[in-house]
Amino acid sequence: MSFGKDSTAMVLRMVEEGMPLDAVVFYDTGMEFDAVYSVRDAVVPVLEAHGVRYVELHPKRPFLYDMLERPVCHTDRPMTRGYGWCGGPCRWGTSAKTAAIDSWCRKNGMKGRSVGIAADEVRRPRRKECSYPLIEWGMSEADCLRYCTDRGIRWVQDGVDLYSVLDRCSCWCCRNKNKRELRAIRDNLPSVWCRLVELEERIGEPMKDVWLGDL
Repeated sequence: MSFGKDSTAMVLRMVEEGMPLDAVVFYDTGMEFDAVYSVRDAVVPVLEAHGVRYVELHPKRPFLYDMLERPVCHTDRPMTRGYGWCGGPCRWGTSAKTAAIDSWCRKNGMKGRSVGIAADEVRRPRRKECSYPLIEWGMSEADCLRYCTDRGIRWVQDGVDLYSVLDRCSCWCCRNKNKRELRAIRDNLPSVWCRLVELEERIGEPMKDVWLGDL
């Protein structure tokens, strides 16, 4: 569970309908929007009230260490520091997340898991060992957001409803954000924008195909 709209809708509906649910696992990169942590804090008591175990996993090393400082060896060039931006063709953070969740499931004998991919997310990869309740229910991304807001759950940060300006509430520094979303962050979330600009300066590579200052 990422505590975005889709996985939140999936888990809440599973709980409300009394479906088997042993544990909810959240991998906290430490780089989530503040609004995501607020939703987590609102949902965890609901899970506990229904006897659902909540598990929170974390990276082995701080996200920013891997992004900016970790020694990275190459076969064709000298060693560099840090993996740089996460997203696009270099999704090192996603790989770490998947590996950590897979490891936890193996250690705890969890053979089946449910993943919150909405019915209209045709491009998202799917794994045979997972189930996809939202697809089975025919719930689109819009349906998931409505399901959550009907239950009083909203992703609000600095007075801004994130889903009114962003497609996804993934990590605030995810390189997969498009230019429209980045401009929305610039115009609506200045504190997040300042952190993005600072990261871009430290990495020394534009977040997109142009520097943030040129968007």
